[in-house]
Amino acid sequence: MEGLTEGVNNLQITDSSYNNKKNRIQVSNTKKPLFFYVNLAKRYMEQNNEVELSALGMAIATVVTIAEILKNNGLAFEKKITTSTIDMREDAGGRPIQKAKIEILLGKSEKFDEIMAADAAAAAVAAEEALEYEQS
Repeated sequence: MEGLTEGVNNLQITDSSYNNKKNRIQVSNTKKPLFFYVNLAKRYMEQNNEVELSALGMAIATVVTIAEILKNNGLAFEKKITTSTIDMREDAGGRPIQKAKIEILLGKSEKFDEIMAADAAAAAVAAEEALEYEQS
């Protein structure tokens, strides 16, 4: 038993897809608002230079919308789009149901940092104007 425990403790995962999961966002169309995911994707791209958006079934439209918002604002470009179907069971003993799945890998655009800096500056000016308005 000690040998098994030692083997598990020394286990190293070399699958490259394992490391890429840190920048994956699994999108639901019922749990969070659309712009929560847009802003989260921006943060992930700042940290990792790319983000993978993933969704099942009815949430696929939400993922496509998020990707298009990021692309149309000049923040990202498509690197890879993967579609597939997966078997899911609603109940433990139920029969499997096929669900559509999409994964969109977006890369950080060349102007990403410039656009984000401009957005931050505009937000700071708006906050300052709001403060001045409140004080008057």
